[in-house]
Amino acid sequence: MSRIALLTAPEAPFGLADLYADGDPGPIVAALAHIPELAEVTLPFLGAVLGPSAVGLRTKEIVILRSSAMLGCRYCVDAHTVVARDASLSVDEVRALRGEGDVAAAFAEDRERALIAWVDAVAVGPGDPPAAVAAAMAERYADADLVELTLLVGTTVMLNRFATCLRLPTGEQTRSRLDAEGWS
Repeated sequence: MSRIALLTAPEAPFGLADLYADGDPGPIVAALAHIPELAEVTLPFLGAVLGPSAVGLRTKEIVILRSSAMLGCRYCVDAHTVVARDASLSVDEVRALRGEGDVAAAFAEDRERALIAWVDAVAVGPGDPPAAVAAAMAERYADADLVELTLLVGTTVMLNRFATCLRLPTGEQTRSRLDAEGWS
């Protein structure tokens, strides 16, 4: 049960009506609708960080799902388990990112293993990743990628805290898909 009311279309402020044009906008938007002036700046920011970019969807989902699992955000783990599967991650890869399997066994590429170590260090580490983790990333990713991936971890951490503290519920469609695929 959510700690706050998630605003429906009739309850949402007039200026946010377009967010409800296609129906339920999801719990994050329905929560942010309480503060329209923050929704107006937060949602474009989230769209820019989480949306299409030079970093591919598979890579973004590795970052988002791993960060969410490391921080124990049930809402984000549920949502991004589904998205990760749609982004071509295998069941074994998703299980490993969720902390239910061995990362080294599930991910054959050094590049992806280096990324996961970076995510672990940035999301829950001391803040300054160990030198070996930073060196592995520098060898495998361009500076622009490193900036974007680190911002993606930070944004995911922020959303994890937001969703967890407000106890945002997993959507019905997501829950049905998780159940159908045995993720419950």
